[in-house]
Amino acid sequence: MLRLFQVVVRRDLLLAFRQKSDILQTVFFFLVVITLVPLGVGAETELLRSMAPGVVWVAALLAALLSLPRLFSQDYSDGTLEQMILSPDPLPLIVLAKAFAHWLTTGIPITVFSALASVMFSLPVEEAAVLCASLLIGTPVLSLLGSVGAALTLGLRSGGVLTSLLVLPLYIPVLIFGAGAAGAVAVSISPAAYLLITGALSLFALAVGPWAAAAALRISAE
Repeated sequence: MLRLFQVVVRRDLLLAFRQKSDILQTVFFFLVVITLVPLGVGAETELLRSMAPGVVWVAALLAALLSLPRLFSQDYSDGTLEQMILSPDPLPLIVLAKAFAHWLTTGIPITVFSALASVMFSLPVEEAAVLCASLLIGTPVLSLLGSVGAALTLGLRSGGVLTSLLVLPLYIPVLIFGAGAAGAVAVSISPAAYLLITGALSLFALAVGPWAAAAALRISAE
């Protein structure tokens, strides 16, 4: 099982780094969103600080949505996905490996570049650290639940739009608690509860997402 997981992750990472434009597109979109907001609302420090957690999380969510269509599309177009479904290997484990590779190429870069956002919004060090921690803990939800939407809309016209409509409601809880963790620090409240709930949402997505996405892939392949 572990060997299969490693092989799928390594394969998806190699494909992603051969097409660096996809990773750069996600990061560039994230940076553009967080850059435009200060230009639009002005340079008032307190206003920017209050908005920063929500803006960064919304930008992360939208950037993850932008990259979801490539989660299964290449395997679907070249027939690899059909072989994965027909193979005796557990499909949920394959989906989990692909979602993990997606998180490594989207969630991790977004978390790293959120430090730049903290500087742009003049966040204190403690609040910036909690914001990065909430993104690190919460962004797996974006990949795991996003895999379900990507699987359901696989092969459909305007699949990206349909994926967004399907998964956006599922992203709302992690958006609220992830942004709330940094917001709690700003008002001198412990962020522990927010971070724990964010972690619980990631564990829930880990338990449910791969199985739901595997079932959706079988439906889409029929």
